[in-house]
Amino acid sequence: MTEQKNCCCEAHRTKQRSEKEYKDLMNRLKRIEGQVRGVENMLENGAYCPDILVQVSAINCALNSFNKVLLAEHLRSCVVEDIAAGKGDEAIDELAALLQKLMK
Repeated sequence: MTEQKNCCCEAHRTKQRSEKEYKDLMNRLKRIEGQVRGVENMLENGAYCPDILVQVSAINCALNSFNKVLLAEHLRSCVVEDIAAGKGDEAIDELAALLQKLMK
């Protein structure tokens, strides 16, 4: 992936990510995917409920961490670019709506 304009806040809602950001996010998702497969195997093999619950909690933590990284990048790129382009009110409204969804 080549580094291009980062803004993801256009009508079509896409974003070009740097190679480093893309790889970091994909690596996190692959680890989470592996954790989910591990829980599937635990369930298939009759693992003890608390052991499964601990692993599910670890998956939740990994997903929360993924969201924090992605949100920070969104703030550093899309939100900052929108504010600089004079679209600060829309950026803040979108961010407020996003945070409300994330905090349910």
